[in-house]
Amino acid sequence: MKGILNQDWQSFRSRIDQLVKELHELTKAIGNEELNQTVSDLRNRINEPFMFVIVGEVKAGKSSFINALLATGEEICKVAPSPMTDTIQQILYGETPSELQVNPYLKKIFQPVDILQEIAIVDTPGTNTIIEHHQEITERFIPAADLIVFVFEAKNPYRQSAWDFFDYIKEEWRKKVVFVLQQKDLMSAEDLAVNEQGVRDYALKKGIEHPLVFAVSAKQEQEEQTESSGFSDIREYIQRNITGGQAPYLKLKNNIEISRNINERIRRGLNDREQQYTADIAFRKDIRETLDEQELKSKKQVHILVENLLAAYDKTTHKTERELSGGLSFFSLMRRSVASIFSKQASAKEWLNGLVEKLELNLNNELKSRLNDGVMDIADSIQQMAKMIDFKIRDSHTILKNDHEIFSDIAERRANVLRDLQDTFKRFMNRSESFSDGGLLSNQEKIAPNLVTGSGVAAIGVIFMAITNSVVFDITGGILTTIGVLFAGVSLGINRRRILRGFQDEINKGRDQMEEEVTHKLNTYIQQIKSRIDANFTSFDELLEREAQQIKQLNSQQQSINERLDQVEYDLER
Repeated sequence: MKGILNQDWQSFRSRIDQLVKELHELTKAIGNEELNQTVSDLRNRINEPFMFVIVGEVKAGKSSFINALLATGEEICKVAPSPMTDTIQQILYGETPSELQVNPYLKKIFQPVDILQEIAIVDTPGTNTIIEHHQEITERFIPAADLIVFVFEAKNPYRQSAWDFFDYIKEEWRKKVVFVLQQKDLMSAEDLAVNEQGVRDYALKKGIEHPLVFAVSAKQEQEEQTESSGFSDIREYIQRNITGGQAPYLKLKNNIEISRNINERIRRGLNDREQQYTADIAFRKDIRETLDEQELKSKKQVHILVENLLAAYDKTTHKTERELSGGLSFFSLMRRSVASIFSKQASAKEWLNGLVEKLELNLNNELKSRLNDGVMDIADSIQQMAKMIDFKIRDSHTILKNDHEIFSDIAERRANVLRDLQDTFKRFMNRSESFSDGGLLSNQEKIAPNLVTGSGVAAIGVIFMAITNSVVFDITGGILTTIGVLFAGVSLGINRRRILRGFQDEINKGRDQMEEEVTHKLNTYIQQIKSRIDANFTSFDELLEREAQQIKQLNSQQQSINERLDQVEYDLER
């Protein structure tokens, strides 16, 4: 391992791997499967070891070369006295020794050797066998290889099958390829130099512009004759051009750039999502403000209605009070009592009963007239409240589209919630039950049965009228009953002032009660309708609450990853 792996590079890779892991967690939190898979693939590539593909003739010494190159003191590749089978062996790191037969031509061998966490070996059988089943090599391993090593027997590097294999990988010659003359210890220096040059010449003919040829002896290396074994030169090349130098750093920079691009896509997606959230918050605020404004307008209409009712009440009761005051004088009562004996003129009691009946008639006429006009104004205001909200729901602004690059699922979820809101509110508007409230009616007053089958906002006026009639005429009815009882005790010896004061007390009490109860019941009804309208937004509010939490969390993760990508890139370029 010494002299092959760059320790600084390993440290940077660990930092980038951690960042990509967090980026992967971020894509999981987002829930975008395509993005999640992209980052998963990126993470796998970062952690993939350097791949060395070793090619050569049978008995060229490939396995011995691999064992000597990695210098672990262990037999990474088995050295057999007889030729191995025609199976390609991919040697990888594993916690325990094991083998996996992928297909008849490919076997994965796992060994608990530390260097295999950084370097994976593809050990091939003889090149004549590879040519017969070259697809496993050319499609599976050559495109992903960091280095392709052609191992020749130093005494005879001209066997045709090894060179014929170039015909199957010529499109992959952009990969780094080196030539190794193994078992150089079996040759003289002069003959070795001739074969080295012969390999260079042959490689040039095959189209390799600057062929690299290394002469090595695995036997000398394993016997610790490191100065003459030739392995220091090839290790230096690997360290400088494959596992060290700028090549692996460029690979890391590429990983950083890919991570940054993905993270930037997430940031843009989060910006869209945040804009939609901001628009939805503004929409929701507009709904609440509209409800508040319409509630205030409706309550002003209630105030006007009550003022008009009180004016009609005062006008009618004052007129009755003046008539009562004049009719309760001693001479008036005496005249009525005496006259009733000799004529059809009403007695005092009959006159008082008639006064109560006339007061009832006048109150009914005056109050009903004011109620008809005032209630419809309030009903129009409430109907306007509901219709405005319905319009605003249908006109809500959509930024996050269902085909959004990253957050299409969030856009779809929002669209479903909004669609449900529209459907729910439409049903709400069309049901008279949404606007009725039997709790505000007296026990005697019931809404007509046909109103139940009525349509939504159209029922508001009738409901308002029922509530107001119930309050107003219950109160006035109670006043008139009390006054009738008061008048029943009138005689020639009556205390005029006490009767007038009793009348005024009942009239004032009724006035205050009507003002208080009409205002309270109508305002309560308006508040209830407002609350019912607002309650339609429960699911939408829950969506906004989730969005606030998720956007905050995702933004924090994205920004943290971005800052640390900047830092690791800065450190990498120093």
